[in-house]
Formats: sequence, structure tokens, C-alpha cells
Amino acid sequence: MSNVQVAVVTGSNKGIGLAIVRALCKQFPGDVYLTSRDPGRGQAAVAQLQQEGLQPLFHQLDIDDLQSIRALRDFLKEKYGGLNVLVNNAGIAFKVHDTTPFATQAEVTLKTNFFGTRNVCTELLPLMKPYGRVVNVSSMVSSSALGGCSQELQQKFRSDTITEDELVQLMTKFVEDTKKSVHQKEGWPNTAYGVSKIGVTVLSRIQARLLNEQRKGDHILLNACCPGWVRTDMAGPKATKSPDEGAETPVYLALLPSSADAPHGQFVSNKTVRPW
Repeated sequence: MSNVQVAVVTGSNKGIGLAIVRALCKQFPGDVYLTSRDPGRGQAAVAQLQQEGLQPLFHQLDIDDLQSIRALRDFLKEKYGGLNVLVNNAGIAFKVHDTTPFATQAEVTLKTNFFGTRNVCTELLPLMKPYGRVVNVSSMVSSSALGGCSQELQQKFRSDTITEDELVQLMTKFVEDTKKSVHQKEGWPNTAYGVSKIGVTVLSRIQARLLNEQRKGDHILLNACCPGWVRTDMAGPKATKSPDEGAETPVYLALLPSSADAPHGQFVSNKTVRPW
């Protein structure tokens, strides 16, 4: 099977993730895996796409569960000898009017959006085959949240030399600062989702730099992107884009031709590199 190409989309039983799987089923020359925490919902989403004449495959994946991530890793290694396309789409957001204490929102949001995504990358990036494509779905909110950080934090998050360990320490500090109710005093913006997506964007920049250092000849391209404001359970019915429109930029990055050497390590919105 190892000559068959394979793509994996995390958190893809609904919303933007499902739309990304739909588009990849139409355009990607290989097997496309729809993943979700709940096998029942995942299988239902697969059945929905099959009714559209598409042939996605299913694998369970809960990015909050390291064993689940490693089970997928071992499956991909055994069946395909690696991975060609990884779209890290899974994420959560509390509603604006949610009354859950902010410290709890911060802990839960970062656990999935930053630490869960990082764990997927830690386990699956070593499997990426030459000319592989990695897309970390971030958000324009990461840019606005960055603007809401203190100058000192902005400098750290924009640094071209920040390490993954340093980023993890900063993300951990944010959660701890919210528990002590000092996060704003410490220079953080008042958005857990925004900080989690700063983490995803900066992590992408670090990962791309490491790929350049360690696997330069493999031509792997890794980017963060913003799908836009999309009508999903998360963003609500007033958003301006349909899920299929929201999938356009992630799919564009996932299908960059093998001749491309850019974008890489960038933050991309509407297929355009944005300043960070």
C-alpha cells in the first residue's frame, strides 16, 4: 500500500473539516481519512459524503488523547509507510456569552487547540513523506489577539528564534495567569481562543524552521492558515462564508504542487501570505 498517497484531516466530521475532506476527495490522488472523536458521528459523515459519490475513509482520532493519536500514527505507518497530507483542523471555541469561568475556558481551549494540535504534530510530522504538505488551521483572531498582547509578548511571538519549549512555556503561563486572574496584568489579551491560535500560528513557524534545518531536501511545506469567518456550529449562522468556501485556503495549501517551494512557515488567508 505504501505507494498509495494518503491525506488525514483532523476534526472532520462537520463544519470546515468536513468541507476539506469533501474537496480533497475530489482533488487528492489517494486515500482521504475523515477523523473524529466519536466513531458514530465520523461514520455518519462518511456516509453523507458517500451519498455525494465520494469515497472517504474513516479513522477515530481524539486529539486530546495521546493514545488515540498514536493509534492513528501506527496505522498510517503500517498501512502506508507514512503520510502525504496532514490538515490539523480540530479545534474548539466557547460561545461569546458562555458563563464558564474564564480560567476554565482558557485551560480547555488551549488543551485542544494548542496542546492537542502540537501532540498530533509531534507524532505525525516524522511520518511526512517527501513533498508532504502540512496545514495547521489557525485564525485571523490570532493576529488580532497578537495585537492585544504586550510589546514584550508580541516580540516573543514574532521572534524567528523562539523554540517549541519556549512557546509551550508561554502557553502554559497564560493558563496559569488566568487561574490567578492576572492574565491582563501580565500582558495577555482577554481571549482564550485568540491565544490558542497565536500558539498554532507560532508553532507552525517553528515547525517550518525545523523542517528547513532537518529535512531541507524533502521539500515538505508547512503553513498556518485562516479559513475565514465560516458558517459552522462554532462561528454561528451569521458568518460570511460557507464551509466549502472556508475550505478553499486549507485545501489550496494541502495541494501545493510538488514544484512549489513556497509558501512555507507562513500565515495564509484567502490564499495570500499575511504579515505576522
